[in-house]
Amino acid sequence: MRRALRENSLGLVFGLLFLIVLVAQGFAGHADVNQQQIAAGLEPIGLGRYLTSASFAADVAENWQSEYLQFFLYILLTVWLVQKGSPESKKPGEEGRESDREQKVGPYATGDSPAWAHAGGLRRALLSNSLGLVMGLLFAGSWLAQSIAGAAAFNERQLRDLQEPVTWAEYLTEPDFWSRTLQNWQSELLAVASMVILSIYLRQRGSPESKPVGAPHDATGVEG
Repeated sequence: MRRALRENSLGLVFGLLFLIVLVAQGFAGHADVNQQQIAAGLEPIGLGRYLTSASFAADVAENWQSEYLQFFLYILLTVWLVQKGSPESKKPGEEGRESDREQKVGPYATGDSPAWAHAGGLRRALLSNSLGLVMGLLFAGSWLAQSIAGAAAFNERQLRDLQEPVTWAEYLTEPDFWSRTLQNWQSELLAVASMVILSIYLRQRGSPESKPVGAPHDATGVEG
């Protein structure tokens, strides 16, 4: 058990932190909504009702879709684009999908390679692109969930203000939807750009996301 915990500690800790923050978001969001309810002269709502509301679902999905967009774009763009000096980049001149030998597929697969690495055709193609595909699907799914929940929350506000509700398609053209969406996208893209560029000159000893402390600034694709 101790060995399993140590070998999976990174995923377990991030999973635990995710749950803690999600629960905290639920309580903070509930308190915020009730402040707005009281200010508007309305009755406060229970925690259970808030956690099953369109407003809470939209807030959660809004953050998820921007995170998955970040990873989806990063996974695909780093195949072809490079940043000299960054450990997050391939070395200049190594752009592209690489050879079968370098990727250890087909006749170059080893005994401990995934089964589909030995196969050809659709199975190898799926395995070769599975990370990008899944991240893209998670982004699309969470974006769809955000748009549906966001439309429901928007219509709740419309009805409360005695205005006409909108359809889902109409909500996709609303400033409310794109304001919520784009403010998350820009923050994620800024975070990735910051990591790529700052890791050229800055170090974190022992982290695989950093170059070794003594590595030259122009060393590219080198991890500590």
